Amino acid sequence: MKNQINKMLLMTIAGTALFCGCRKSETFPVDKVTSYFVFNPLDSAGAAAHGYLYQIYAIVKNGHNRVGGDYLDAASDDAVSSKSGTVQVKQIATNAVNSFNFPSGENFWEEQNATGIPSNSGTPSSYWAGIRAANTFITNIGVVPVKGQSPSGVPMRYVWQSEARFLRAYFYFELVKRYGGVPLLGDKVFSLNDNVAIPRSSFGDCIKYIVSECDAIKDSLLTYPLQLPDADNYRPTKGAAMALKARALLYAASPLFNGGNIDASNPLSGYTDFQADRWTAAANAAQDVMNLNTYKLDNNYRDIFLSQNNSELIWIRPGSITTSVEAANGPVGFPVGGTGNTSPTQELVDSYPMINGLPISDPASGYNTNDPYATFTTPKRDPRLTANIFYNGSMWLNSIVQTFEGGQSKPNSNIQQTVTGYYMHKFMGLSESGTSLVQHPTDWVAFRYADILLSFAEARNEVESSPQADVYKQLYDIRARAGIEPGAGNNYGLKPNMTKDEMRAVIQNEWRIEFAFEEHRFFDIRRWKIAEAVMNQPRTGISIVKTSSTLTFNPITVLSTAFVKKQYLYPIPYNEVAKNPNMKQNPGW
Repeated sequence: MKNQINKMLLMTIAGTALFCGCRKSETFPVDKVTSYFVFNPLDSAGAAAHGYLYQIYAIVKNGHNRVGGDYLDAASDDAVSSKSGTVQVKQIATNAVNSFNFPSGENFWEEQNATGIPSNSGTPSSYWAGIRAANTFITNIGVVPVKGQSPSGVPMRYVWQSEARFLRAYFYFELVKRYGGVPLLGDKVFSLNDNVAIPRSSFGDCIKYIVSECDAIKDSLLTYPLQLPDADNYRPTKGAAMALKARALLYAASPLFNGGNIDASNPLSGYTDFQADRWTAAANAAQDVMNLNTYKLDNNYRDIFLSQNNSELIWIRPGSITTSVEAANGPVGFPVGGTGNTSPTQELVDSYPMINGLPISDPASGYNTNDPYATFTTPKRDPRLTANIFYNGSMWLNSIVQTFEGGQSKPNSNIQQTVTGYYMHKFMGLSESGTSLVQHPTDWVAFRYADILLSFAEARNEVESSPQADVYKQLYDIRARAGIEPGAGNNYGLKPNMTKDEMRAVIQNEWRIEFAFEEHRFFDIRRWKIAEAVMNQPRTGISIVKTSSTLTFNPITVLSTAFVKKQYLYPIPYNEVAKNPNMKQNPGW
């Protein structure tokens, strides 16, 4: 495997060097580079233009601890931040934000200081900056006589152009799922003299645009498996465009936007009607990815995030090969311990079933309240619990994690430590044995095959009068890979002949436990329109008291979260509304 040490950073620096090389007496930040320097009709290699494209890639966020040092899931019901003081995810989770002060780490509309562009401090890194840069590339790359073509025979400059269109569609989707309808700019690159008082397009038009772009570019992108996987694994493929389309349609079909609009007559905040066909479209889009027959579930759940070229990955944002995730989130108390930024909640821990697939609330599951993590007894818990969360008794660095009061990893001293009795384990290297941390890729997985399977199952369940075999199969496959036992009926703990409502609850929980900390739960509880129910309950953890060899588990409240209806969408930043009379604010803000 080729060493991918901070590929995006290296690409960005290389790209900047190319721009500066055009005229050594002049340097330009990425947002001010002109076509004169980049899109050169005499540059047959297209080196400067390709460098510019790399810088657009660098605007894609890497989700590891990106929101003020925390995972976005710490603003949901799955985790809380262990940090004290002003904490961005805590502001979001407690409804302490407004259109003036929305946390910068999650303000995709007007964020500054792009990660990965250190030479241009202050460079806009918002997704609007990404859209503008993509438009610049799309409208100018045609003059560059780039040599070569893709393995499928598409001229390389059209491949690059399609990659820029993919990035633009991705940026739009990330904005739309946060803000609802946004201005659609087409291919236009606005200048200072242009009228930029553009109104927001409807939510429906935005989804239609994203879907149409994915359809238009999919056949001119590279295809999986890649001929040069080590060099090109960051590039979007046909499968990535189809996966983006599937996700956009899944969100569009979901209750928040499809019949549950928070302002029923407002086309900016969602559709103003309900159409069951939107679920059908989402199911069909997921099915199209499945029909490619090129992706499959990785046999090892942890390997998904540690191997850059496994068969489950559809599109990634590459990161460095480091132990940075461990440093920020690992349990305290070890010679090479972390700072434990992320404290998973008891609610998340309790959502993992037993290894027989039965929820711990089922009397037949075998759950033991005196050994809740099944450390000493059987049946065991879902192996994904161990893969995603450190609990008292977990193995780490050839030792046992102690999160009981006064234990090694919960010393109750003045150092930062877990506030819930748990630490995040997901994304970390295989460092259970040995005394040093194992370095590994810190890529951010934007799309993987498991979310295609769950998207299909969710959409098909909403289409069918009751869940059929095609829905059950996706859950069987995901649970089998996780290590859930098939059981006597090969049902992996799932009840046969479930109703639509029962299956919906199962699917929603499977999203939660399979994709913990991957920035799904935060948006899932919004698109399902259940955030008002789950976020107006306190976040809890566990206080474990050890007396001799006996452990007593005491539930504790760690944070009182709050959610009101307006929070289903983000506020349009105040500055945007103030300077643009056509920019309508979202309901309630």
